[in-house]
Amino acid sequence: MSTKLSTGKPAPVCEAGVSYYGISYPEHAERDFLEMKSHHCNAVILALSEFDIDFWFPNIIEVTRVAKKHGLRVYLDTWGIGKWFGGEPPSKFLTDHAQCRQVSAFTGEPLPAACFVSTAFREYFNGICEKLARYVEADGFFWDEPHYALPKNMASITGGAGEDWACRCSCCQEKFKARYGMEMPKLLTPEVVNFREDEALDVLREASRRIKAIRPESEITCCVHATLNTYYVTERRGYDNWEKVASSPEFDVFSTTIIAWNLPKSFFDDITRRTVEVAKKYGKRSQRWMMGYYKQPDDLEEIVRTAKLYRSMGVDSLFTWTYRGGKGTVLAAPDADGVWEAVGRANHQFLTMKMEEDKK
Repeated sequence: MSTKLSTGKPAPVCEAGVSYYGISYPEHAERDFLEMKSHHCNAVILALSEFDIDFWFPNIIEVTRVAKKHGLRVYLDTWGIGKWFGGEPPSKFLTDHAQCRQVSAFTGEPLPAACFVSTAFREYFNGICEKLARYVEADGFFWDEPHYALPKNMASITGGAGEDWACRCSCCQEKFKARYGMEMPKLLTPEVVNFREDEALDVLREASRRIKAIRPESEITCCVHATLNTYYVTERRGYDNWEKVASSPEFDVFSTTIIAWNLPKSFFDDITRRTVEVAKKYGKRSQRWMMGYYKQPDDLEEIVRTAKLYRSMGVDSLFTWTYRGGKGTVLAAPDADGVWEAVGRANHQFLTMKMEEDKK
């Protein structure tokens, strides 16, 4: 894995960062980056929607330069693209390519998410990645909760998703038949599970290779949903096999996403332990996330304690979604300012623990 920035500086062994989507004007972003620095951030993820990349592209270049000027490591997040990645923004691709939607296996209903098996979407997505890699001097890319769509249906008796799944569009059916020599079943047979996982990974691995062909020092982070991956919680998002994701040579960091504050500490422990273990097994850095928007813990010091937990378990990279607790958005934390201040203390705790470890 790459250990140097595109500037030639060594990559941080330990990083604390926040996501950010106020990318419109560099001079405004600069003040925000200085505020991030005062909250002990040494990295930032720029959440880029399809509209941002299409409309604000010149300023994405400049905003990235400003962030790096102030010592922040910069990752580009293909936020909500095709509604395949996590994120609230609408998808321009879906507007222009209604025929390239994922399809429910049981009902044949088109779903509000792009089928990434389709040639049209792959060309579109690869084009975005190559454009960003070529012109934006970022340190890496962040694959943000990629997933197959979950059709709306009844939950299973064990508490997981219902039996329906995606995608079984004509494109997926044709590709499945070419691979297995039979029609694509409507049930999740072992062949269907493998096909979905392989296709889900293939599109990300191809994009990662294209990025590194243009900018070899790019660090690629793949962030998957933090599920238990057991009989009791199976979300069928296509990336539930952490071993398969983490073993992909194109990825440098294995990341698992946010856990709601009301879940038991044992869940935080379990997800974090397994994240670190699978990352180390395949020589990757590990990353964990904290919720800094919408819901907040009853005691804001829980944010600091969680950062301490993550570092004590060997997490290399700590990120929080999002800047200023989402203040001013519909997903703002009830006490957005208080959450943001707690995130600053959490970042300081996380980085200080690493410094103390290095002295021993």
